[in-house]
Amino acid sequence: MVLPQQIIQETIERYQTRSASRDRNFRKLSAGSVLNVDTPERVSRRLERIARNPVATSILSATKISIDNLSSEEFNRIVQERILGQRDLMSISYLEYGLRVSRSICRIILRSRSGKVIGYGTGCMVSPHLLLTNNHVLSSVEEATSALAEFNYQSSTDGQMLQSSAYELDPITFFITNKQLDYSVVAVKEKLDGVPLSDFGWNPLIEEQGKVILGEYLNIIQHPGGEPKQVALRENQLVDLLDDFLHYQTDTAAGSSGSPVFNDQWEVVGLHHSGVPKMDEQGNYLTIDGSVWTPAMGEDRIAWIANEGVRVSRIVEDIKNQQNLSQIQRNLRSSLFDESQPLKPIIPTINGKQTMNNNINNGIVTWTIPLQVSVSFGQASIASSAELPSVTVNQTPDSQITKTQPPDVELPDIKGYPELQAELKQLERLRQGEISYYDEAEDKRDRDQYYSEILSELNSLNKSKLYNRLSQLLKATHKKQLSYDPKQHLYPWVDVQPDLKLRSIYSQLEFTPEQIIQEDLQIEKMRASRLQEIMLRESLTTAKLIENVDVLEANLPFNCEHVVPQSWFDKASPMRGDLHHLFACETQCNSFRSNSPFTDFPDFEEAIRNNCGKSEGKKFEPGFGKGEAARATLYFLLRYPGLINNSNQEYKPENLEILLDWHKKHPVTEHEKHRNMAIASSQKQGNRNPLIDFPEWADLIDFRLGIG
Repeated sequence: MVLPQQIIQETIERYQTRSASRDRNFRKLSAGSVLNVDTPERVSRRLERIARNPVATSILSATKISIDNLSSEEFNRIVQERILGQRDLMSISYLEYGLRVSRSICRIILRSRSGKVIGYGTGCMVSPHLLLTNNHVLSSVEEATSALAEFNYQSSTDGQMLQSSAYELDPITFFITNKQLDYSVVAVKEKLDGVPLSDFGWNPLIEEQGKVILGEYLNIIQHPGGEPKQVALRENQLVDLLDDFLHYQTDTAAGSSGSPVFNDQWEVVGLHHSGVPKMDEQGNYLTIDGSVWTPAMGEDRIAWIANEGVRVSRIVEDIKNQQNLSQIQRNLRSSLFDESQPLKPIIPTINGKQTMNNNINNGIVTWTIPLQVSVSFGQASIASSAELPSVTVNQTPDSQITKTQPPDVELPDIKGYPELQAELKQLERLRQGEISYYDEAEDKRDRDQYYSEILSELNSLNKSKLYNRLSQLLKATHKKQLSYDPKQHLYPWVDVQPDLKLRSIYSQLEFTPEQIIQEDLQIEKMRASRLQEIMLRESLTTAKLIENVDVLEANLPFNCEHVVPQSWFDKASPMRGDLHHLFACETQCNSFRSNSPFTDFPDFEEAIRNNCGKSEGKKFEPGFGKGEAARATLYFLLRYPGLINNSNQEYKPENLEILLDWHKKHPVTEHEKHRNMAIASSQKQGNRNPLIDFPEWADLIDFRLGIG
């Protein structure tokens, strides 16, 4: 990739204006400890981060001294010697970690529309599906569409080239770029017959400061000039820190455009984008041998005196500030900042239990997932007669809805979904005032009739008997067991708020029903497309198919929260589609909670947390929706006795006190009454939630009987 002259010139100007600051840093470095160069605050954050970094810990363990027993002065001395560059000896684990990280680095092949190669750059996977490089490498969707990301383009220990794998980019799904910060983030497509992208790993983008201080040595893994992968180990020393950029001194070693810049713990601290060439008095660039450089010689002949990278914290800040992203794009963005598993792929495990409904007919086993996949029983490959659902999103919706739809609501295309069309018509009638949101008088009549037998003998029922009677009633009246399809059963009517919007249960983030339906339709379409790609692979076993489906659902979740996590009941029906514990929830909060049980954190009001709440130590306290979540969970204990286990990951009897406390502190809302009435209708499930109908019954029921 030819480095634009404008970028080089801007880098030179920044470098020249910082000469006084840089000289001061050099004097401090030559005078003694690297810990005395940067500000005390930044040094303190750096030492704190080193103390909890696994790579640094493995290196420090070579001292054979318990770090916990060291004084702060002794700890700083060892960090100075072993970590921050004042000794040449490093633990062998340093190279092992570097080798693992290097798999995520790729060569970017730039091509014209006709497919002709026109240049090269370097990129780095920063999530399971997203790649980071420079804006001047990929500046537009059009450029990214034609480019390839080639992994494993490198030589082996015997000098032979390894088998590389090239992947197309997917800027239509995700593409963010910033010319001033010179970065682009783009999605990468999986290959039908290639190595899964997750096998190459990724390096999360870390916004937290403390990753590097002035005087430390940096590492760059790159494809200079499109050549096989190379590494510059500790050849660049950080000498200056600007608001948006890093300056690191080099000894003629240039970085490649788009290369990640690592600290010695192999955390990404910058994105290399430019350099400062050595120049004569006339301003001519000089070559390595001291002659005047000309463009015909190629950039690899320039004598570089410094490199410049974009600070990763500024890139993260800019990415987080991006607006107008779809839900799918927000999901992909959130994966950028997951530090939990940066060095190897996250692959859900199969626990040996059946996770999907199946039927066997004439030697063909069919899973409902909710897509249908047919596999020849006992064979390893997908049968050619397998049929995928057709998800068409091109038809104009019913004209009556179009006619009366408010201008700020964009209708989804819903061909092939007659029940969804009917529910959207009902929503439109509500918007026009033709029907009411909630009819309290009718609901009370239905409620009293539903519980008539229990009400007649309520005073004679003890806590265990009332639990058993209600459990039997909820099961007997659950006439219609719905599939898990929130776009059809939940969003258009059941979960609509009094202002006719949807709100995420944990964050209260607001959406229109049409917006969430459209996003789930897109997710469903992507699931179908990717499943079809998977099915075309050869030698795909039944177990592998199930695993791939689970991975698809994990990577492309709907905007829906199961208040009782699906993993607690192995995604089985009717629990999976039971509307009483399903709520609209953006997938960021859904993933943030994971499958943690609810809790009350003592410091919740003072804690630093996001809009979803606080998640720590396999426990979760939501920011909002505590009353609704509690009542939904208590319903589940009544309807499905024993499915919530008495284990560390799920509820114990003592956890009931939290749910009952939330139930009392957060009274039943009109929204919950509307939901309850809608779910109890013959068009939905037919059963009700007693905690919504009679909140005072909470003290009369022995919910412990519901915990297995």
